[in-house]
Amino acid sequence: MKMIIGLGNPGKQYATTRHNVGFQAIDLLAEQLNAPVMQTKFNGMITTVYVGTEKVMLVKPLTFMNLSGECVRPLMDYYEIDDDEIVVIYDDLDLVPGKLRLRAKGGAGGHNGMKSLIAHLGTNEFNRIRIGVGRPDGPMSVADYVLSSFGKDEQPLIQEAVEKSAAATRAWVNHPFLEIMNEYNGA
Repeated sequence: MKMIIGLGNPGKQYATTRHNVGFQAIDLLAEQLNAPVMQTKFNGMITTVYVGTEKVMLVKPLTFMNLSGECVRPLMDYYEIDDDEIVVIYDDLDLVPGKLRLRAKGGAGGHNGMKSLIAHLGTNEFNRIRIGVGRPDGPMSVADYVLSSFGKDEQPLIQEAVEKSAAATRAWVNHPFLEIMNEYNGA
């Protein structure tokens, strides 16, 4: 079984925020794959679907961003999923809005959701897709920025990035992540 995890914050007030591009990617995947309705389990919303012959779990942690590992680690343990069988999709301030960056390992880069995952998994060697959301212009704090919605000019870029991240994860189910990185990096 493989697991695709989208990071974000639960609740309608966060649905369209920069911090929730991971949730948006999972929602799109669930729709594209005609996945069953998500169920609450292990502090997350999950559903499973087959992509070809591979069983895939889609996960949206409900622990809020900073505690994402508290949802993911128990799921991985219960379903006996290895670190190389997951992909995490999340927002990245250091990439321009809409830019994708795929990596098979790396640090948290100041991202609290990733810090939580690395701490709970005990490794930073797992697949990830970062979706650029840019940095705030002017005096806005980073915390306020990531909890704000995208500007009208950014929305098409983000929608395209969410679609590309969904396509990359669908392709990853049946291909090595390195191949997917080569195809989608910088997209």
